[in-house]
Amino acid sequence: MSELLNILNTPEFQSKQTLTAQIRKLGISAGDALMIHSSLKSLGWIAGGAQAVVEAFMETVTPEGTLVMPAQSADNSDPVYWMEPPVPENWHQAIRDQLPAYDPHLTALRGMGKIAECFHRHPGTVRSPHPAHSFMAWGKYASAWMADHPLEDSFGSRSPLGKMMATDVKIVLIGVGFDVCTALHFAEFMQKNPSYSPQGAAVLVNGKRTWQTYDCVDMDADRFPELVKQYDGDIVKGTLGQAEVNITDMRPLVDFGIRWLSENPSPVQRASSIADSER
Repeated sequence: MSELLNILNTPEFQSKQTLTAQIRKLGISAGDALMIHSSLKSLGWIAGGAQAVVEAFMETVTPEGTLVMPAQSADNSDPVYWMEPPVPENWHQAIRDQLPAYDPHLTALRGMGKIAECFHRHPGTVRSPHPAHSFMAWGKYASAWMADHPLEDSFGSRSPLGKMMATDVKIVLIGVGFDVCTALHFAEFMQKNPSYSPQGAAVLVNGKRTWQTYDCVDMDADRFPELVKQYDGDIVKGTLGQAEVNITDMRPLVDFGIRWLSENPSPVQRASSIADSER
């Protein structure tokens, strides 16, 4: 969307101050811990753009609260799985051999949106060490939640999500659907009989760049909207700027997701379970 069209679609002036007032009306206050997924363009035109949004949330929750956003860099992965777009097959090994190692400061986010990219640049933001599925956080629990992130546990019990499940965190979706709700990947990791596929990433080991392989749970975010339709917990709906907002408590949603996914396995998981039973 062009900036002019964005302006024309915004009926009233919007700024950090107007957003802060709206955020508070949504029930968010000092000390809250939030996992935010967002689309900047959905908010309409804002004086200051993504910076205004980031600062509005920071000033609302204060340093006694915690802001978390996904910081995935999915292009630090095995190119055999790249589909949007794919690369020539004869490039695959060269990519594995020469892709730069993950660096929490330099490695770009992929598909996370402009608000997340701005948040990444904030000097107080801490990013977790996973090369493909990192998170970033600011505030009271940022360092503790981002400190460890095992390669083979992208979204599991030892990931930042696992630490967040031990406290009260609100999921905030701004102009996006539950198909991008990263917290539900925790449910995929914790469900009964998940299936796995081999993965790889460029990382630093003892200061040396290396291509390291690991097994990762197969994930399918396309199933998340149906999962959420079956969820009978509270989901607060509101607006921020011109965007529709959904807010829900992370722990009860994810606990339900674990049960739902275990009772409704994907075709890949069903095939895997059959194969295991035949061994």
